[in-house]
Amino acid sequence: MVKRRDFIKWTGAAGIGLTAAGWSALAAADDRRTRTATTSAFPTTGIKGRVVVIGGGMGGATVAKYLRFWGGTGVDVTLIERDSAYTSSIMSNLVLNGSRTINSLQFGYGNLASRYGVKIVKGEVVTIDPVGRAVTLASGTRYAYDRLVVAPGVDFDVLPGLETAAAQAKVPHAWTAGPQTTALRNMITAMPAGGVFVMSIPAKPIRCPPGPYERACVVADWLKRNRSGAKVIVLDANASIMAEEHSFLEGFALHGVEYRPGVSINSVDAATLTLNTSEGNVRGNVLNVIPPHRAGKVIAANGLADAGGRWSNVDVLSYETRIAPGIHVIGDASATTQPKAGHIANQEAKVCADAILRLLSGRAPDPSPHTNSACYSPITFETASWLTVNFAYDPVSKTMQPVPASAGEAATRSKDNFEEMNKWFTALMGDSFA
Repeated sequence: MVKRRDFIKWTGAAGIGLTAAGWSALAAADDRRTRTATTSAFPTTGIKGRVVVIGGGMGGATVAKYLRFWGGTGVDVTLIERDSAYTSSIMSNLVLNGSRTINSLQFGYGNLASRYGVKIVKGEVVTIDPVGRAVTLASGTRYAYDRLVVAPGVDFDVLPGLETAAAQAKVPHAWTAGPQTTALRNMITAMPAGGVFVMSIPAKPIRCPPGPYERACVVADWLKRNRSGAKVIVLDANASIMAEEHSFLEGFALHGVEYRPGVSINSVDAATLTLNTSEGNVRGNVLNVIPPHRAGKVIAANGLADAGGRWSNVDVLSYETRIAPGIHVIGDASATTQPKAGHIANQEAKVCADAILRLLSGRAPDPSPHTNSACYSPITFETASWLTVNFAYDPVSKTMQPVPASAGEAATRSKDNFEEMNKWFTALMGDSFA
C-alpha cells in the first residue's frame, strides 16, 4: 500500500521530471534526459523526421513538447488543434463551487512554439491518409508526416431527448471543461432551498473515473453551506463507485448524497427536467447528465475505432494502432488497461514520444515501459483525497498491468491533501504546457 509521502514524491514536480527521464532512454541521450523540461536548448541527436500531432490536450501537448525536447533540432513537430487554448477538465469541478474560474484552467500553446519550436496550426483534421501519410484539414490544407499522433480526447453519445442544442443547454454534461462548466455553475447557484441536483454517470470506460463522484461531493458541499435542505442524487450505471470508493462513500455520508448504483438512463425530458431511468422517473431542479463516451470523432471517421467501434486498439510499447502503421493514438481515445485521465495521458505521451524517436532512428521501442496514474479529488471546499497506481508492461498479455502493492488511496480527506492537490496540478500542467 502506498503511503502519502510516497504519493507526493511520485506526483510532484520532481517526480514528473524523473518519470520522463527514467522511461526515455535513447542510448546516446541519457544525459539530456536529466535536465528539467523547461530548458529550451535542443540537443543534436541525428534523429530526423516529421511528426504531426492531432489534438492539443494533455496527451497531444505533452507528446509534441517531448518529441522536440528529446529528439532535438532534426525532429519537425506540427501540432494541429482547433482551439486557441486548452481548458483543463482537471480541477474544473472547483468552478462549480466558485473556488476556481474557467480562466485559471486555460493553457495556451505559446510556450510549445517559443521554447520548443513546435509548429502550432489552428484547424481541424477531417481526413487521415495512412497510405500517403498525410492529414487534410477542413480548410483543405494537407500536412505530410512520417509519424502521426492522434490525441482527440473523447466525444459523447447523444441520449434520447438531448438531440437539440436547446435541450443540451438545459441539461449540460460539463464533462469537457468550458462554457458548459460555467453554465452548470450558474444553474447550481440559481437552485432554491430544498432543491434537487440530479447527476447521472454512464457505464465505464469514462474519462476520469473519480470525477463524477468528486463532482457530487463538491456540489453537495456547496449546497449544504448555501442552500438549506437541498440535496444531490447520483444515478450510476455502474454497479459500484469506479474509483476511490472509501473516500467517496465517506464524502457521500458527510454531505447526505443519495447514491443509487446500477441505474441507467433511457431518455431525458429537458422541458420538465425529468430523467426516465431503468428504475423509473427522477426529476430535479438541475440535471447533470454525463453521456456514454467514445473516442474523438476523427478516430471513427478515419476507420481507427477498432475497439468496439468506440476506441482505438494500440500497441502500448509505442501506442501505434493495430490497424494503421505509422499512426499512434494516445490518451482517452485509446483502448488500454490504464484509466482515461489527464495524468495518465501525460505519461502515455512520454512513452509514445520515446518510442517514436527510437523508431525514427531505426531502433525498437523500449520493451518495458512504466506509467503512473494519479489524481487528487476535492471532497469539500477545503479538503481532498488522492489515488495512485503504477503500471508496468506485461509481455505475456502485451498490456499495461498494475504493479503489485503500488496502488494507494488517501486514508481520509484532509486540508493537507487539498494544498498538495494544487501543487500537483501546477506541476502537471507545467510539464505538459510550459
